[in-house]
Amino acid sequence: MIEITHLVKRHGRRAVVDDVSFTASAGRVTGFLGPNGAGKSSTLRILLGLDRPTSGTALIDGSLYRALDRPLLRVGAMLDGPGANQGRTARAHLRWVAQSNAIPTTRVDDVLILTGLHDVAKKRIGGFSLGMRQRLGIATALLGDPDVLVLDEPTNGLDPEGIRWIRTFLRSLAAQGKTVLLSSHLMGEMEDTADDFVVIARGRVIASGTGAEVRGTHANLEAAFFALTEDHAEYRVSTGASTATRPEEAG
Repeated sequence: MIEITHLVKRHGRRAVVDDVSFTASAGRVTGFLGPNGAGKSSTLRILLGLDRPTSGTALIDGSLYRALDRPLLRVGAMLDGPGANQGRTARAHLRWVAQSNAIPTTRVDDVLILTGLHDVAKKRIGGFSLGMRQRLGIATALLGDPDVLVLDEPTNGLDPEGIRWIRTFLRSLAAQGKTVLLSSHLMGEMEDTADDFVVIARGRVIASGTGAEVRGTHANLEAAFFALTEDHAEYRVSTGASTATRPEEAG
């Protein structure tokens, strides 16, 4: 389980995460939604030990990420792509990550096959398309066969077949009892993938619950999302002119 409790992150006097609380449960895919500048990236960075909160906690199975021994065996994450050396091959990158957490190198071939990268395992990452880089990021997250996955925009750059693959794959992981926290701007895809949703805007949770609970009386998740966030978007367009609010935080 992922448990975020009264999380606050301030930059000076400005709160980019403001008293955020939610859980992502085992056996379910939780969609983490919000407009640009909502505080999603800051929340995920704190959860993964990349930043420290001003107050509150972000726990994985009751522990801080930085307190986990061999964390890749517990948590698989992808933020901002694979983060790989462009001169390395896909196989070399995965072997290096596996060795860092004492993961058997036999697992490298397993995740290459799972993500459809086995045929390009010897290709240098600098020559990868955006979709291939996304698949490599997912392969890296899966190396330790973790019970918790945290993925930020994993379908970015994927073609329709790839998007369908990640949807089916994440649903299969949840069916195995794993916890999946998924951030994306693709409302239709999120509606087809996630069981539960957390909607955040300007650093605060403005809605959470199952798909039916968040949709309410709206026709679909996209309509509900726009209704919930219409006063919180980074950019707004009005009749005959456009106006922009100042970005509060990237992500």
